[in-house]
Amino acid sequence: MTRPRDPEQIQQEIESTRGQLAGTLDELAERVSPRRLAGQGRDKAVEFLQTPVGMSAVGSATLLLALRMARAARNRRR
Repeated sequence: MTRPRDPEQIQQEIESTRGQLAGTLDELAERVSPRRLAGQGRDKAVEFLQTPVGMSAVGSATLLLALRMARAARNRRR
């Protein structure tokens, strides 16, 4: 047979659990923070753009944009 728990002990357990829950919620809020996620996205983009593949992608996109602008300018003259 189990003996009844002391109300003060129960209160201490509640307070401890409440503190742990608050810490967990704070940690979760930090993990999904829009500012943090945006910073991570920016860092990953910069990291990618510094690779040969990233530089090629930017160069290709720039070339395509320049060709499109030249074509648009040529069509306006007609």
